[in-house]
Amino acid sequence: MGLRDVVERTPGLRSLLDRAYRLYGRRVEVHLANTPHHIGVILDGNRRWAKATGGSTAYGHQRGADKISEFLGWCAETEVRVVTLWMLSTDNLARPAEELVPLLGIIEDTVQGLVEAGRWKVHPVGALDLLPARTAEVLKQAAQDTEHVDGLTVNVAIGYGGRQEIADAVRSLLQEHAGRGTSIEELAEILDVEHIAEHLYTKGQPDPDLVIRTSGEQRLSGFLLWQSAHSEFYFCEAYWPAFRKVDFLRALRDYQLRNRRMGR
Repeated sequence: MGLRDVVERTPGLRSLLDRAYRLYGRRVEVHLANTPHHIGVILDGNRRWAKATGGSTAYGHQRGADKISEFLGWCAETEVRVVTLWMLSTDNLARPAEELVPLLGIIEDTVQGLVEAGRWKVHPVGALDLLPARTAEVLKQAAQDTEHVDGLTVNVAIGYGGRQEIADAVRSLLQEHAGRGTSIEELAEILDVEHIAEHLYTKGQPDPDLVIRTSGEQRLSGFLLWQSAHSEFYFCEAYWPAFRKVDFLRALRDYQLRNRRMGR
């Protein structure tokens, strides 16, 4: 059993540490500047958190979903303008039905909750055609209902895979030029990276300045492959349901200390 597990199961110790972390967090906030405008987050560790705390997989996914609104509130307190949340990958769609069906229900409820909050502009990011019809409809409706919200843009990456996104972008590009009557030879002469970027799920948005992954894993797993070319990465040991504001502030502080050369 790790230290975090001991803390979770000891209310008195947890309360003491929470107070200490709040004090530490306020000290960090005072010195923060130059915060990222776009943060991507790989919400990892729901199942492992549930196992460590004796809960079911569905309980872990629900607690992870509950964390999202809290996290967005932290982002709204800073200069962050766009948040991309990877909630379900294309690989996740192969999970057993007994896990996937409840998870999709939790995701649908979470997205609808974001809409009802009236604070966020919800933008679906992913291959909606790979999702069940109800889930795809919830995402499309959420985008429509929040289209005119003047607030943080929240990209909900559901049924998302980085390779799938690039393939979809190229397909969309080819279809567009085919409709214009452009030949393959003509397209090859003019094609550059910006042409593909204009067809990504995140077209029109700034690329992520910072990508955070929870749970201690140190890999992208296909998240925002194209957009993260110049991103800074921050890997946090905490499982997503246990991710605290102090963890978020540490990520921002670490980002602030980076020397971003953007490939130059």
